[in-house]
Amino acid sequence: MPKFQSRQKVNHSASQMFDLVADVQSYPDFVPLCKSLHVRGHQETSEGSVLVADMVVAYKLISESFTSKVTLKPQDNEILVEYLDGPFKHLENRWTFEPIDGLAAASVIVFYIDYEFKSRMLAGLMGAVFDKAFHKFSSAFEQRADRIYG
Repeated sequence: MPKFQSRQKVNHSASQMFDLVADVQSYPDFVPLCKSLHVRGHQETSEGSVLVADMVVAYKLISESFTSKVTLKPQDNEILVEYLDGPFKHLENRWTFEPIDGLAAASVIVFYIDYEFKSRMLAGLMGAVFDKAFHKFSSAFEQRADRIYG
């Protein structure tokens, strides 16, 4: 089962980075492999906001759609993505945003993903591409933050 985790210091606050990652509707503009994203439901809970979103990922001639439940927890600086439907056996994705003491305009982004495709053929075709894309995710979000926040 492929897993990937990264920790990256950025020159933006934890709350700025949380807001940027929470803006899932903008993902097709800058996230590697994300062709489209549609939020089909939104609910406020005691934990925070819960979204149900459909994302289409594409690479060359391969395109797959999957549905996730996204829980936004601003009080914890955490975003949890839970897999609901699509080409995976499972998918868990977690973002945390850690303030850095003494540096109001800096934070550490922790990105974690654990996934497994249902199909061995799809895993063979997309596995290496996904791994490369996940390595680029943190930098894609940092570059987006630089453009938005300066």
